[in-house]
Amino acid sequence: MSTDQPLAFESSVPLAAVPAATASRIALPAGVKPLQPDWPNVIVIAFYHLAAIAAFLPIYFSWTGVLVAIVTARLTGLLGINLCYHRLLTHQGFKCPKWLEHSLVVIAVCCVEDTPARWVAVHRRHHHHADAQPDPHSPLVNFFWGHIGWVLFKNPELARLGLYDRYAKDILRDRFYVKLERNAMQLQIIAAQWALFFVVGFIAGLLTTDTWTDAALFGGSIMLWGVAVRTVFVWHQTWSVNSITHLWGYRNYETNEDSRNNLFVGYLAHGEGWHNNHHAHPRSARHGHRWWEFDTTYLTIKLLERLGLATDVAVYTPPRATTESPHP
Repeated sequence: MSTDQPLAFESSVPLAAVPAATASRIALPAGVKPLQPDWPNVIVIAFYHLAAIAAFLPIYFSWTGVLVAIVTARLTGLLGINLCYHRLLTHQGFKCPKWLEHSLVVIAVCCVEDTPARWVAVHRRHHHHADAQPDPHSPLVNFFWGHIGWVLFKNPELARLGLYDRYAKDILRDRFYVKLERNAMQLQIIAAQWALFFVVGFIAGLLTTDTWTDAALFGGSIMLWGVAVRTVFVWHQTWSVNSITHLWGYRNYETNEDSRNNLFVGYLAHGEGWHNNHHAHPRSARHGHRWWEFDTTYLTIKLLERLGLATDVAVYTPPRATTESPHP
């Protein structure tokens, strides 16, 4: 087990020197004004939200669908975004076999939060300039911008070529990730999951209902709940880490940005909400540092380690735990 040592990109790039106590408001990232909608993102996000609303219509609502949405949201958010995109690829908090890494990436792609290289690069830029003007999604601009606005509007500073060259060279050494960037592979994976959920639901409907029409409606229910509702939930779970945990919560460490540990996001997002801990020790695969900071993602990494599927787990071990309670 390794200690929490900085990565090359973390140690070679100076951190933004903005003390949390003085970082009250910042301007939009340079180049964003005048605001220009990023229409592909706007259309995709609107479509998924409308499809998620449609799932609540009586014709598509089913308690089986609700259960499918809950289970898949918990699993895909934990395994795809938290464990794979964030702690494995971005911060290299552990290693695992390539077949497992690529499988986890496919799960992450199904969450529709962009390609591995793009996600990693944006998040590394966030750490580089946290809560300073170049931060892609600081809520110190305003809550809306930090939560979702940064996705809806174009930011020239996040142009893929320059961003990747600075922050994601290591990711693009893998041909699998290059393929996800250069062809329709990402879209094929996303489309395939829609088809898979419908087919599974349709087959289940044939076994439990009387007509083909009822089976098709049940397939549509499973598809809408298992893809649209689940995706929207995971989006807002991820975005809450960007927004809520830089505004409200308590701090275990004095860092040079406004990161917070937030109880609600911490429990909701499988340990990602212990964000001040993470900013203080970004490479550590363990985000929960106090007894109440439950970290399901780290426990999953430990399980993989016990199974021989995770190695070189980087862990920061805090000083002896105290009985201190969370404070604002």
